Amino acid sequence: MAAFRYRAMDAGGRPQGGVIEAASPASARTALRAQGLLPVDVEEGSAARRATVSRLSGAKLALVTRQVATLLRSGLRIEEALQTVAGGQPPKVAGLLLTLRGAVMEGRTLAAALSDHPAVFGEFFRASVRAGEAAGRLDQVMTQLAGFVEARARNRQTVQVALLYPALLAMVSLGIITLLMVFVVPDIVRVFQDRGADLPLLTRALIAVSAGVRVAGLPILGVILLASLGLARLMRRPAVRLRFDRILATARPTRRLVQRMNAAQFGATLATLLVSRVPLVEALDAAAGVTPNRHIRARVAEATAKVRQGATLQRAMAEARVFPAMMVAMVASGEASGDLGSALSHAAEDVQHDLDAWVKAVVALVEPAILLVMGGLVMAMVMAILMPIISLNGLVDQ
Repeated sequence: MAAFRYRAMDAGGRPQGGVIEAASPASARTALRAQGLLPVDVEEGSAARRATVSRLSGAKLALVTRQVATLLRSGLRIEEALQTVAGGQPPKVAGLLLTLRGAVMEGRTLAAALSDHPAVFGEFFRASVRAGEAAGRLDQVMTQLAGFVEARARNRQTVQVALLYPALLAMVSLGIITLLMVFVVPDIVRVFQDRGADLPLLTRALIAVSAGVRVAGLPILGVILLASLGLARLMRRPAVRLRFDRILATARPTRRLVQRMNAAQFGATLATLLVSRVPLVEALDAAAGVTPNRHIRARVAEATAKVRQGATLQRAMAEARVFPAMMVAMVASGEASGDLGSALSHAAEDVQHDLDAWVKAVVALVEPAILLVMGGLVMAMVMAILMPIISLNGLVDQ
């Protein structure tokens, strides 16, 4: 069975479209006619694969995972669960789920089917599913995965929402100041120049900035855009990105934040995999794959090699020198008690709580800082305009 994307007409002549599962294009057309639809186009093969999504949002992935887990706990087989969940999804998501179902119906494991879509299902997701299938606990693993994906999507959304207002405030303020520089200041300056007044330093600086914005504003903006594009392309080179990530992970201003962000991601992923009964070395490989900073990822790979050679995880993480001391201590406690997954989960939660508190504090400081900076710029503009006016009034009074 495979998924086919179709376009058809109903009895009233209205266009219809979606995804249908069938053994062949002819079977798909027959199924559509049985539903009272006139097939117009039925795509198969590479066209059908292109119609499926290439990426899922965290919220959508968590929802689909939890729905599948719920159906598996109720006793449905994996192929039945995928078909049921696909029925309530948009066409592209439904096509993806039905493609997975078709692979399972052909005798492949779900983990093997997921490996055909690495951009949608990350390494930790596939490793967890693989372990769940091997242990016969796929429903429990899918439930844990849903919680993990939901928490990660929630954390990302919290940061984005928290930074949205300061970013919008800064953009609006800069836009207003730019408009004043281009359209308002030149007219006021013209009045001063016609009077032949001796302008203060602040006013002369404002005139120079206004002239610079009007004459070179667009070229400067173009240079900034080109530089940004060039920097983005440069950062795609592995060696450059590794060097940049090393600076972020080791430089004093950013070291604490970057190491804790990556430690929280690494710890939560590793805990989920270990609770799902994934072997430690395999879990470390998967957790390293979802660690954002490449320098820290390389250190995790070195720690994995040491664990493979017989070292304890606590010792390997301590020698990596990129993890908080508290997390290393929790790992040592977990290894001693035989409950490493639970210990890592608690450690990742503690690190994440520290990060959340830090983000809230930074956001709380960013908003007044932006207001102070923009207010200071506006005050400087007002003073630069008022000072010559006061001087002219003094001359008139004399």
